[in-house]
Amino acid sequence: MDRSLPPAMTHRRRFSPLLLALCGLVLMGIGVFFALARPNLLPEDARYIGMSSPQIHDAVPGLAGWLDKVFWVMGGYVFTSGLLVVYLARTSFRTREPVAWGAAALAGVTSIGVMTGVNFVLGSDFRWPLLAVAMLWTTALALSARDY
Repeated sequence: MDRSLPPAMTHRRRFSPLLLALCGLVLMGIGVFFALARPNLLPEDARYIGMSSPQIHDAVPGLAGWLDKVFWVMGGYVFTSGLLVVYLARTSFRTREPVAWGAAALAGVTSIGVMTGVNFVLGSDFRWPLLAVAMLWTTALALSARDY
């Protein structure tokens, strides 16, 4: 069956892959932030632990260097996840390949979904912006659900 998009594609069919691609771009940005700009401890991290940043660094002197490396790796993975979501959105999700919707849904749950949930558990300052991205992802899936 030819699943390519007809020339007169519906607005819904054009918009859902763009929303999903936007979510992938946001993940890529989060990855860059983690790899290059995120401090090893945010004020919310110290607040959650119940100690000041200087107290934490004094208690665990090697923590800062170790966390830098953890965030480089994590940033690379988050960036790559976003890159693959953009690719999925621009290819098989856009052309409605049978497994694409499920892959996009599972990727959303295991990436932005888990990240958002954990940020709510931690009381993170980033929980609401992450929830907004999760809602965009959900909207992309909802708009395209009838096409699968």
